Amino acid sequence: MNYPTISVIVPSYNQDRFLETTLRSVLEQSYPKLELIVIDGGSTDSSRSILQAYSPHLAYWVSEPDGGQTRGLIKGFARATGDIWCWLNSDDLHTPTTLKEVAEYFLQHPFVDAVFGDTLWINEQGAALRVQREIPFNRFLWMYTYNYIPGMSMFWRRNLYQRAGGLNPEFDLAMDADLWIRFADVGQIKHVRALWSHMRFYPEQKNRRLRDRSNAEDFKIRARYWQNSPPALYQFKKCVAQSLRVTWKLLTGCYPLGYRRYLEQT
Repeated sequence: MNYPTISVIVPSYNQDRFLETTLRSVLEQSYPKLELIVIDGGSTDSSRSILQAYSPHLAYWVSEPDGGQTRGLIKGFARATGDIWCWLNSDDLHTPTTLKEVAEYFLQHPFVDAVFGDTLWINEQGAALRVQREIPFNRFLWMYTYNYIPGMSMFWRRNLYQRAGGLNPEFDLAMDADLWIRFADVGQIKHVRALWSHMRFYPEQKNRRLRDRSNAEDFKIRARYWQNSPPALYQFKKCVAQSLRVTWKLLTGCYPLGYRRYLEQT
């Protein structure tokens, strides 16, 4: 099979306790056309030593101040040459068959621009917490509930990123939400019922520590599309969207009793 090249960008800063595990989760898949790029923001822990040890397996890596995660990602994607792109935070993981499944999906669906799978939340030690099993992308539900696309399970064609204008350095926390909705403006986003990542959930996690800032950025992104809707209309749409989302998830089995049952089904 003529697999596409997949570029995986890993942004990192002082994450030496997780970084090696993240890199191994990508490399140990032995995907034949992998371009793994690590952009480290000048870590002061042992991250540089880890990157030096793994350098034979990396297409590119750098450790220097970069102005934050979004600017680091922009730097990484500027180096990417693959057909399919994604990013994986240095505290998250890909599952063992993710890249092969992603490649086969794009080969079988030539008119799909982006696709996302599900994720398993894990704790600091890597133990499973719960499965985040999702519904397909729906613009109305996404706009009036929250960004339910798990970024570490999202993959897209290179030209979609270019058509959408790439990441916006204005956003440091909700940059993924900003990119996804601009993807939806110019392309087609699909969902597959597959576990493609593990997302680490712990107190020091960036979006947990800075939740208020993240929410403010998210609101600013969505407000671009609301066109000054009256507060009452906004609240009505939000209630409708939340009800539809819960109903859709219930009807499609997105609320399993436990992650083991989910894993047995996938």
